[in-house]
Amino acid sequence: MTKQNSGKTTLLRRQKLAVLLHSSDPNLLFPTHHLPENNDDYSDHRRSNASSLSPNMSSASSPVHFMSPINQTPSPYTKSPWILPHFDNAGAGDLHNTGLIGSLVREGGHIYSLACSGDLLYTGSDSKNIRVWKDLVEFSGFKSSSGLVKAIVVSGDRIFTGHQDGKIRIWKYSNKKHHKKSTYKRVGSLPTTKDYIKTSMNPNNYIEVRRRRNVPWNRHYDAVSCMSLDNEQGLLYTGSWDKSLKVWRLSDSKCLESVNAHDDAVNSVAVGFACLVFTGSADGTVKVWRRELVGKTTKHVLVNTVLDQESAVTAVVVGGSGAAVYAGSSDGLVNFWEQGKQSLSHGGVLRGHKLAVLCLASPGSLLLSGSADKSICVWRRDGGGMHTCLSVLYGHTGPVKCLAVQERCEKQQQDDEQDDQQDEQKDLKWIVYSGSLDNSVKLWRVSEQPELCNC
Repeated sequence: MTKQNSGKTTLLRRQKLAVLLHSSDPNLLFPTHHLPENNDDYSDHRRSNASSLSPNMSSASSPVHFMSPINQTPSPYTKSPWILPHFDNAGAGDLHNTGLIGSLVREGGHIYSLACSGDLLYTGSDSKNIRVWKDLVEFSGFKSSSGLVKAIVVSGDRIFTGHQDGKIRIWKYSNKKHHKKSTYKRVGSLPTTKDYIKTSMNPNNYIEVRRRRNVPWNRHYDAVSCMSLDNEQGLLYTGSWDKSLKVWRLSDSKCLESVNAHDDAVNSVAVGFACLVFTGSADGTVKVWRRELVGKTTKHVLVNTVLDQESAVTAVVVGGSGAAVYAGSSDGLVNFWEQGKQSLSHGGVLRGHKLAVLCLASPGSLLLSGSADKSICVWRRDGGGMHTCLSVLYGHTGPVKCLAVQERCEKQQQDDEQDDQQDEQKDLKWIVYSGSLDNSVKLWRVSEQPELCNC
């Protein structure tokens, strides 16, 4: 490869994800030689196998073959109701375990972020609106002047939103009697105005972010792309396109630490097990940080870089069981690592998408991956690190940008499965929310033990 071509490759790899997502050209989301000839025909013969070998090794050489819709042989999942492109509420009850429940469509722009808490769903878009939904109906909402909403997390009665302009807002629910409609009120920001002013008054608190530009260390100066809560420690982690990872204490909204985490935009952060935090970046790396006591203060120390590749890392998630860490990339692959006695070991690669993986969620023993190819792959983690592709969810007409999951409540399960209570105890079911750049949010019913259709 010539130096000129190498430079072009590096430049493409380090384009911020927003540049890719705002373009309708699929060539920007995936290398041209990997594009399908006709994306509309991409349904029954999906390549969604997994390799227990190196991320760079061909899946064809893997000694393990997983049950999934792969290669050229017909799959028992081909006729599964999960892959029907259209499914309305009237027919949802016909599905015993899985299927599309409904869609939320609002003229409010592309959906960039989702969060669910109790029976409420929060959606963030590029219209600067945060909408609140309850039982498939718009319940409330609030608007910020801080740019499109790239991340939402809920902690108790507070909602934290991360924005394109680098600001983090804090909101609370207000249920005053004189209000005809339930409202939300902004109650603060990160950092607090007091802390920001105090920090900015000391020249030693400034860091250089660009040539001839210095800013206070306790504030993001570029888009806040991701957030993750550590409820046990009372901490909020935020990642930004300014390449930094910041740690906030929830009790007083104080910024405890700012870490120069990556050489390019931080696209994802995930709180893990054993005081570990994982970050994924447009620089192609996944880094592992450990919270340690250094002197009299607690610092986050880099302990490992588990992935270093050309393709940007777009999403990182820790498995619901805590046994694995997953990282999705712009090349359409999902790498995963398993927790060992001493360290993390690379477990393999999941191949289920033709375009970039944009989001991940991992409830229970499942992994869900949303992609620019408009689909959602549903994987189940089995014993020994094996993964089975249970099915593929279709329905969106644009890239799937975000996912949120909640366990189905006891009443929902009883209503659906009164005749099989014993099986219900063995079969966890989830409500999956998927947000897309097609301006919609879809609700799916997902089971860890789906019913297979006889072919």
